[in-house]
Amino acid sequence: MKNINRAIIIVLDSVGIGELPDAKDYGDVGADTLGNMARELGGLNLPNLEKLGLGKIKNIKGLNSNIKAKGSYGKMAEASVGKDTTTGHWELAGLISEKPFPTYPDGFPDEVINEFEEEIGREVLGNKPASGTVIIEELIDEHLETANPIVYTSADSVFQIAAHEEVIPVDELYEMCQKAREILTGEHGVGRVIARPFVGEPGNLERTERRKDFSLKPPKNTLLDNIKKAGKKVQSVGKIDDIFANRGITASNHTIANMDSIDAILDFAKKDDQGLIFANLVEYDMIYGHRRDVKGYAQALEEFDKRLPEILDSLNDDDVLFITADHGCDPTYEGTDHTREYVPLLVYGNNIKEDNDINIRDSYADLAATIAELLSIEKTADGESFRNLIIKED
Repeated sequence: MKNINRAIIIVLDSVGIGELPDAKDYGDVGADTLGNMARELGGLNLPNLEKLGLGKIKNIKGLNSNIKAKGSYGKMAEASVGKDTTTGHWELAGLISEKPFPTYPDGFPDEVINEFEEEIGREVLGNKPASGTVIIEELIDEHLETANPIVYTSADSVFQIAAHEEVIPVDELYEMCQKAREILTGEHGVGRVIARPFVGEPGNLERTERRKDFSLKPPKNTLLDNIKKAGKKVQSVGKIDDIFANRGITASNHTIANMDSIDAILDFAKKDDQGLIFANLVEYDMIYGHRRDVKGYAQALEEFDKRLPEILDSLNDDDVLFITADHGCDPTYEGTDHTREYVPLLVYGNNIKEDNDINIRDSYADLAATIAELLSIEKTADGESFRNLIIKED
């Protein structure tokens, strides 16, 4: 069995590759993040992802499928119920969620809000689904007058608390979020409580990089826990530490911008540690997908593509790189929600078969099972390894 020293997972947040068979149950028939963007723009320009086989997974305008891919390629279906960030990442790490996290299309019930207000000693403003940039402009005058926090949600399972940094200091906002996290368990166990600090004047407000997520802890051990338990390193980039409530992580660099995240990946790659580098590049989802900015989304993908050779050059002979996503967020689609889609899977490394179609995996958790086998560690509860499909013969 070939010795693999380290796996690197890069999650291109929300970069889906076509509707899942159950998309109708989520109102997502016709969603196709990559395909629809390519059609609307007349093609995508992603030559380095193309070389890894992205255009061979399915026909995407602008990408050549008639090439010899430099690695293995395929796509994965989400077996969990849901299409949110936490569910997708937990499944990538070997944990399938059979029940969706609760969502609140009419705002949070009185039992939640009353307890939260009692804990923080203030009333809340808002308490409805909204775009964060819209609701802070809508309620800024009242927020400045009362110093009450703005609470809102979305189609995701989130309890978001927004506050101007000069009205409610960031540390106090974090304390409010921690109190909300302690309240929001059981029936109301939302996936994430999110601090949303902002600055500026009415009409020119801007959310800051001091956002912080307070996530539920995974109910079972994940790939991260098992790697750490085996004495290897788990180095996270971006919001991975928040998504897993800092569990199973030995070092983290909580970057926000995609280019900073790539720099962090390269820094961790230089250390040549055994284990896992797990990175999330969030801007596709956060800035472009939810805001339905097709051109911006495509440009952000092009920026990643231009830096992909740096990542490939940083790999050691016994490293394996996996590029994938956690759900879709088709910027051409109606509404502002995530979309229920397959995610691409590109696998590259010195020991990986080239021009090799691994077809469709039934669960994202297969990725965790594969990495566990590659690193010779304990397998997670969910997922089936595809190691034998991607590793060159001994």
